[in-house]
Parts: sequence; C-alpha cells; structure tokens
Amino acid sequence: MKKFLIRFIRDEQGQDLVEYALIVAAIGLALIATVNQVSAAIVSLYSSIAQGLTTIGTSGQ
Repeated sequence: MKKFLIRFIRDEQGQDLVEYALIVAAIGLALIATVNQVSAAIVSLYSSIAQGLTTIGTSGQ
C-alpha cells in the first residue's frame, strides 16, 4: 500500500492535459472580455450614426 501511495504521488501523467485546459480557459475568458468591450463600442457607434442620420434627415428639409 505504501508503494502504491508513493507511486501515485510521484505520477505526473495527465499533468499536461490540465495545464492545457487552464491555458484554454484563460484564453477563453480573455476573449469573452474583449468581445464584450468591442460589442459595447460597436453598439455605441451604431447609435451615434443612427442619431446623426436622424438629425440630418430632419434638419435637411
């Protein structure tokens, strides 16, 4: 039993998979944060353009 526990503690098999999963999770979180910020900027730009077109249409006549 003691040998089994020592071998189990020293076993590093599967460690790479966990590291890759953590890297993918970190990249995913960064992408989600970036997309949220970019989408807010696009919505703001679209609203600004729509408001500008509205004012041009009403003041042009």
